[in-house]
Amino acid sequence: MAKVNVSLDAELVVEAMVLAGIGSPQDAVEAVVRDYIARGHRTETRTDHTDRGLREVDVKPQEPQG
Repeated sequence: MAKVNVSLDAELVVEAMVLAGIGSPQDAVEAVVRDYIARGHRTETRTDHTDRGLREVDVKPQEPQG
């Protein structure tokens, strides 16, 4: 599995560690991200809605507005 390094505010990471009850910064942030993704999947399942439109790139240039 590929790994990504991200710089985060230390206070933010400590808050995630406290809320998740996890002592390792890496594990706490990973748990928060996994939970966020799982919630998104559960919401999609309940609403029978996927954000395909958000995942697709609009290849046509947009018309000027205004």
